[in-house]
Order: sequence, then structure tokens, then C-alpha cells
Amino acid sequence: MRYALLIYVDENPSVEWTDEQRQTEGAAYGRFTKEIANRGISQGGEPLQSTATATTVRVRDGDVLTTDGPFAETKEALGGFYLVDCKDLDEAIEVASKIPSATHGSIEVRPIMEL
Repeated sequence: MRYALLIYVDENPSVEWTDEQRQTEGAAYGRFTKEIANRGISQGGEPLQSTATATTVRVRDGDVLTTDGPFAETKEALGGFYLVDCKDLDEAIEVASKIPSATHGSIEVRPIMEL
């Protein structure tokens, strides 16, 4: 079964990280990405730019409405995702627990609706 592992982090503290902290986090992500590729369960994933670059689109009564920024103001924002193919939810949770941001953010595990 395929799962989206959605990475939520507080964008502000990472801005205050030192270069060493950023490099350590980047290396940890490199190791994690390599591990899931080696396990044959990785189907993709990408980091996202900050919420300051987002545009929210709504259609109301046939009108397209756009708003700069995310849909809602929250402490944690979607920072990136991985798409994995795991045998079950237990394996998806085990994989999600290894994502470096799980130690200072949260990882939402969502099954993919296969159409």
C-alpha cells in the first residue's frame, strides 16, 4: 500500500539554525532518503519552499480567488513529503519515525487512495 509521509515543521526555528545544524539535518535526510531507496519502498518525495511562497486557490460561484500564503495560519507547516510503498501501516509508521524532522516536528502518515 502506498502512503504519503507528510512532514510538518515549525518554519521559524529552522531559520535560526546554525550552518552546522542545517548541514547535520541535511546529512540525516540524505541518509534517510538513501535507506528507503535501498529498501525499495521510495516512490518519490520533495522538500517544499516556505509557506511565504504559497498561493491558495479557491473557486466560489465560478470566480477564481487567490490568496498569498497558506490556507490557514498554523504553528507547523507542511515542509515536504515522501511517497512510499509499504506492506502495511506498521511499516509506514516505522519508516516515518526515521524521518529527521520527527524529532522536532510531526509526520502525518496518510494512505494513498488508489483510483
